[in-house]
Amino acid sequence: MPASSFRKWLGVEMIAVSVPERVVSGAGATLAMLVLLAGATWALPSEGALAVVASMGASAVLLFAVPHGPLSQPWPVIAGHTVSALIGVVCARNIPHPWLAAACAVGLAVFAMHQWRCIHPPGGATAFTAVLGGPAIQRLGYDFVLFPVLANAVALVLLAVLINLAFRWRRYPAAWNAPATQKPGTHEEIPDETHARVLQAVRELDSFVDITEEDLIRLLRMLSKHSQS
Repeated sequence: MPASSFRKWLGVEMIAVSVPERVVSGAGATLAMLVLLAGATWALPSEGALAVVASMGASAVLLFAVPHGPLSQPWPVIAGHTVSALIGVVCARNIPHPWLAAACAVGLAVFAMHQWRCIHPPGGATAFTAVLGGPAIQRLGYDFVLFPVLANAVALVLLAVLINLAFRWRRYPAAWNAPATQKPGTHEEIPDETHARVLQAVRELDSFVDITEEDLIRLLRMLSKHSQS
């Protein structure tokens, strides 16, 4: 198998971001997790490590490395974690076998996140933790959904808003980073018909596409600009 084909099979990203962007992503995630851990531990010192769910570390990767991705937006983060936590607790309390309960929790969480349009991969880890997180998690029962999960998710989203606000090109959420409306008649304008066709093509894929509508239209504008230059 040629090296290029093997890289493609592995899913190695061919377009690398700049070094400054990598530094900002890593530093932002570090700062957010430090503040989240410090704040949660201060609020509930007796809970210790339970004050922050481990899956929030995975969410931090998305919010700071891919701040404009559909999976990283506030609704997927908050709703994805919350619904997954609720499903995990229900499975833990009603399915006797822990392995089966954990598997059902993750599978049902995936279905529910699709249903509620809040796909957020770390939510699967939250559902899993609700079942196999140990006695301390089990004792929390349904309280696990509100704290630490919901509280952690909301706090992390707010931290992502504040930290990314300092960098114009990566403001979060994605709606705040949308370019200004194009003036009618400019060469970058995308006709409504083309816009509708693009959205219809995405729907026909019948699979989740990890790019926002705004970024997709922005790419079309850039392609149109380059083709006319």
